[in-house]
Amino acid sequence: MTVESVKPEAPLAAELREPSRAGGGVPVLGHGWKLVRDPLAFMSRLRDHGDVVRLKLGPKTVYAVTTPALTGALALSNDFIIAGPLWESLEGLLGKEGVATANGPRHRRQRRTIQPAFRLDAIPAYGPIMEEEAHALTERWKPGESVDCTSESFRVAVRIAARCLLRGDFMDERAERLCVALATVFRGMYRRMVVPLGPLYKLPLPANREFNRALADLHLLVDEIVAERRASGQRPDDLLTALLEATDENGDPIGEQEIHDQVVAILTPGSETVASTIMWLLHMLAEHPEHADRVRDEVEAVTGGRPVAFGDVRELRHTNNVVVESMRLRPAVWILTRRAVRDTELGGYRIPAGADIVYSPYAIQRDAKSYARHLEFDPDRWLPDRVKDVPKHAMSPFSTGNRKCPSDHFSMAQLTLITAALATRFRFEQVAGSNDGTRVGITLRPHDLRVRPVAR
Repeated sequence: MTVESVKPEAPLAAELREPSRAGGGVPVLGHGWKLVRDPLAFMSRLRDHGDVVRLKLGPKTVYAVTTPALTGALALSNDFIIAGPLWESLEGLLGKEGVATANGPRHRRQRRTIQPAFRLDAIPAYGPIMEEEAHALTERWKPGESVDCTSESFRVAVRIAARCLLRGDFMDERAERLCVALATVFRGMYRRMVVPLGPLYKLPLPANREFNRALADLHLLVDEIVAERRASGQRPDDLLTALLEATDENGDPIGEQEIHDQVVAILTPGSETVASTIMWLLHMLAEHPEHADRVRDEVEAVTGGRPVAFGDVRELRHTNNVVVESMRLRPAVWILTRRAVRDTELGGYRIPAGADIVYSPYAIQRDAKSYARHLEFDPDRWLPDRVKDVPKHAMSPFSTGNRKCPSDHFSMAQLTLITAALATRFRFEQVAGSNDGTRVGITLRPHDLRVRPVAR
């Protein structure tokens, strides 16, 4: 059953509760000012006010969901769709016709088009590219020299996505353009989400002009990718070819705008989230050398001293757990929204049709009610005898249900391989001037992480 299916309208139970309202709102902005000032702390404290809590973001009433069980129910229910402040703010980047923002039949068709590229049995074909890029990273970094983790993480994430999924020859200059543009665009979109002051964002203010320039450069980059493929006449077996040959519900070729939006959805959010995770993994390797050493020892035990390969990934259990634990504490995607398509309920609370719902994977994954020593970096919590203690839906870095990220296996493979390659070759330490504080935008990443590799 889908949200488009005919469904008898059953009256809601009279005993449904009205969610309590969070305190601390201010005139005009509501709780938006708290989301701007300290969003992670604000979202993390909401569970103290209830399982579902009402917020005011500007003129809007928004419902915050705070428990793992209800975030899972939200993701799996047909009463809620992809919509709300987050997705409205992302439409300037992702468009309205890509898989990230589509709903209903269009979304199902688009998933069918892109899913073959991310099937579990398709991932090994990308192995040689992932290996090459991971080892190129270690070759490019010189012991004792400072590494700009932001640009380097974006570069490797973009190159892997482009070479695996779009078969593009994307050199460093293009990765740099994407890195710079994405940083500006995602910051601006976050402001537009939490403080929805519509017309003010159209004024020719310096921040608005910078945002518009960055957004234009992102879309120009995508147009270059598609134009180059068409001009080449080549049809490699990749995701871009699948898009160029895809048809709509009537059997006609999909439109140029949908192709554009699909490439944006493939290249930019994936690169942003993977790059952010690589930055946090570098931070972890510097801050927790004991786990970096365990990764190195595991890799050497599996490989016997040869360079780590894609085929080794399945055996690198501790390395995989290090990646998972990094994503738990430092999720790239920290906030998500949905919209109710009808009067409904969630956890016994009344949710009116058209209401926007927000929840924070960051808050869910750091909740003391779900995790012992919840703020401690502990990869061993994902060992088989301990993982059973983690509540269902308390760890969903790739979401769940029909909106689950299709590239979950693809992303985990490259993240595990990159972590293994880096930890085997180097130890890491932060350098003077590094700022590892959390920069909050649509995604989370360090402000300006810089590390020094030290040869093992």
